[in-house]
Amino acid sequence: MRLLLRMLTSLAVGALVVVFIWRFSPQEADAPDPSVAMLADCTGALGATIACAPPSESPPPSKAREAPCPQCGQDENFWRSKTSKPPPELLGKAAALVDAGCGRLILGKSPYERLPPASLVKMATALAVVDAGRNNDLVNVTINGWDLSAEDGSSIMGLEAGMQMTVEELLWGLLLASGNDAAVQLGLYLGGEQKILDQMNQKAAQLGLQNTQFRNLHGLDAPGQYSSAFDLTVIGRAVLDQPLLSGIVSTQFHQTTWNPRGLWNGNWLMYIYPDVKGVKTGYTEEAGGTIVAAAQRDGRLLVTSVLNSADVYWDSLRLFNWAFDNVKDVC
Repeated sequence: MRLLLRMLTSLAVGALVVVFIWRFSPQEADAPDPSVAMLADCTGALGATIACAPPSESPPPSKAREAPCPQCGQDENFWRSKTSKPPPELLGKAAALVDAGCGRLILGKSPYERLPPASLVKMATALAVVDAGRNNDLVNVTINGWDLSAEDGSSIMGLEAGMQMTVEELLWGLLLASGNDAAVQLGLYLGGEQKILDQMNQKAAQLGLQNTQFRNLHGLDAPGQYSSAFDLTVIGRAVLDQPLLSGIVSTQFHQTTWNPRGLWNGNWLMYIYPDVKGVKTGYTEEAGGTIVAAAQRDGRLLVTSVLNSADVYWDSLRLFNWAFDNVKDVC
């Protein structure tokens, strides 16, 4: 009897296998239902249904963000299409005049030539410091600005070891007094000079600058450190777009708690030209006089940069007045 039962069971199983093969033969089967396939994938042991998510599509490969190219498509003689009045003769070796509303280069004099920028480097230093997001940090000052001044003639804000002040207060000294001591102290506090320097060069790349390379945080002459008049107008516009930095560079005088004399803006345009909005000046023996300046009239903002000039203020004033009076509807 047991043998008979085993034989009947084997026959029944064999019949089921034949039916299964016939039903699901590739030649006869219907196109698989995606929902059934998904359900099959979600079936656990002993046929128990388990929770599973529907298959997700692979995300498309992300595109690398392309850097802008502010230099592309520019014409250093664009002014000719707007006026017949020629621009003033300049004392500077290189210059660029830009309408900040759209970044259009109105006039250029060797605008892409690589030249030492002197303390205009500090604009990039300030941008890197602000990007660090630690403006309210309290810094224990460890350097003496007067030692730097005696060593290489550095311009200083007057730091002395043992002082305490915030990163923001150091930024005021960096941009108003053009303090090399502020630049050095900020580098020390924020991870070392090289770290900030790398961030400055990364920022230059992000802005699409093609003729700029930084080698220190303060702008003293150094091999391989250069920028161009045009690139510096781009950096100047970035400073003006940053609320804290824009407020600093457009201020004539800043009262401090650590020095009753306060800090005066070293950009003399702030006192002689009512339309001026900043930004920064510089000087070294190799660089000569350098400036990035901004002026606004009737809602229109112009930014100029002059390098290696015997009188950066004279050059800037004449460029602004000529452009405001003669070059209209640029953007």
